[in-house]
Amino acid sequence: MTGEQWINFLRQYGPIPTKDNLYDENLRRRSRKTGIPQILFAHPYEERVKSCFSAEALPGSVILTGTAGDGKTFLCGRIWEHLNGDPAQWARQDTHLTLSIAMPGTANRPARALTLHVLRDLSAWVPLQGSEWPAEKLTLMMQLCQSFFDAQANDIFLVAANDGQLGETLRRLPSSSEIQKAKETVEELLVSNRERLDGVFLSLFNLSRGSSAQLFDLALDAFISHEGWQRCREGANAQNQLFGSECPIRRNVELLSEPLVRKRLRALLELCDQNDLHVPIRQLLILLTNAVLGHSSDQVKDRLMTAADVPRVIAAGERGLASLYSNVFGGNLPEGRRSNTAIFEYLERFQIGRETTNRIDNILIFGESHERLQEQFDALIKADSFYGADSTYVAARRAYIEGNDENNDASEEFLKLLVAQRQALFFKIPDREVEEVKLWNLTVFRFGGEYLDYVLEPLRSQKTVRRGLLGRIVKGINRIFTGMLISSENELYVASSASLSQSRVSRFLEERISVAAKHTGERVELLFNGRRPVLRVSMGSGRTADFLMTLTRYEYLSRVAEGAMPSSFSKECFEDVMTFKSQLMRELQGRDGQATRDGEVTFTTLEIDTTGVARERHIAVLL
Repeated sequence: MTGEQWINFLRQYGPIPTKDNLYDENLRRRSRKTGIPQILFAHPYEERVKSCFSAEALPGSVILTGTAGDGKTFLCGRIWEHLNGDPAQWARQDTHLTLSIAMPGTANRPARALTLHVLRDLSAWVPLQGSEWPAEKLTLMMQLCQSFFDAQANDIFLVAANDGQLGETLRRLPSSSEIQKAKETVEELLVSNRERLDGVFLSLFNLSRGSSAQLFDLALDAFISHEGWQRCREGANAQNQLFGSECPIRRNVELLSEPLVRKRLRALLELCDQNDLHVPIRQLLILLTNAVLGHSSDQVKDRLMTAADVPRVIAAGERGLASLYSNVFGGNLPEGRRSNTAIFEYLERFQIGRETTNRIDNILIFGESHERLQEQFDALIKADSFYGADSTYVAARRAYIEGNDENNDASEEFLKLLVAQRQALFFKIPDREVEEVKLWNLTVFRFGGEYLDYVLEPLRSQKTVRRGLLGRIVKGINRIFTGMLISSENELYVASSASLSQSRVSRFLEERISVAAKHTGERVELLFNGRRPVLRVSMGSGRTADFLMTLTRYEYLSRVAEGAMPSSFSKECFEDVMTFKSQLMRELQGRDGQATRDGEVTFTTLEIDTTGVARERHIAVLL
């Protein structure tokens, strides 16, 4: 393997039109043909799946589900190897394979001979929608369903199926009590996010439930440590310039290895997880490959560099078009390819480069000549000889400041360069300057860093979230519940409009719930459900209501607490919070919300003074 061969092989992992990276089989085949090792690492679920086929485990079927690119077929191949399956048989690409397994006996169980059926791509194996089931496939599906409930089944299964594919396949089978029971079992496992049920001989692993950030760590380590990069270093010479000192591919690999770049990329993927945006392995490898090889010139095929492109890119002064800081957002790709690639579509939601602050733009535009900003400009931009203030940027900035461009062409070009420099700053600004520069204002999630560092991390460590942050969330909820600029952070006000709980303005107070714990059991707290923060409101008498605190909801409530209009900022989040209010109202129905005495009914209304303090007024109505 030479450096040139490695770069050509690596391009197959990128966002290329032929989409060779869609299937693990394609990459395996190319690896065998070229002798170049794949980018491999142990899947986080691998040991758990292997344990299902250990001597200590009860024999049973295994289903691997998840989104495309989660590594289901790859894991099937690893299990095949683990059970000493024939590599040549696996390489034939059959969708259904069988393997004889000798299960050793234990003190409580005799030895058995089993047949393992591997369906490594259920969608490719089942008949097309609307077609009749072939008899042999229908028989096999019946055996699969029976194996879930038969401890003595001699045929067990390992099935890889995309989200929804397994349920759809079971629904297409002829109706029977056993198939119906199998469908209900699979649905219960998926909905409850469990791997097993008592009395059922099935293990279901939903790979999409895994952490994208954890997968990123594994993928990046495997990517950076691949022996192909060492071949590039060994073969670097002045003739082809690949991996020489001026090579943008080499610079991008070095940047990916820097702890700060890794930390910021990981933070974005962590936040994707918190917004229910799972990033599968395939998409992570697309991200890393594009980050290193991406180039925005039309002269570069597929916008991914080969070794042959490097000398031309250097000679043309186009190193800046290969910036890792733009490539990680798919900035090198045409709009259509970028929006059709999940990872870039997810990262685009952060709007990094399009969001900014006056401080950041002053550094980028006027920093070189500004007494107080010059130090940051020199450290963050001027010192970057690859992707910082090169001659193109300097000339465009000068034309922009002087304002001599009547057609605005130069201004538009500079604004594009400004977007790229803002993206770069997100990965360059050191941790010690994050608060000063307000790094997360470069994204639409201004509270994203706070969410990671002061909400998610403490909860994972079984610590308490700072009272001020919880108070801000309560303040935001109060403003949405009441429709008024209430400033209370110590009590949760559940109010209605007397007849309609979804009213925009609600002045009739149903209940006040203390944030601090009371002896009655009342309290409001942020907890961790194993994956995400949850706001739990305890109302006493064992009544509780939970509100999942995703990144988007946290951002929304924080901005509302700071003065944003509840319904105009995010209609979806507004409706989510109002649904939570309805849930609280239902839980409070067990209480008597109206005080009745001597033939009177007393209502409590809320009035807000100029400082945002809620004042209560009691209205008595004679019966």
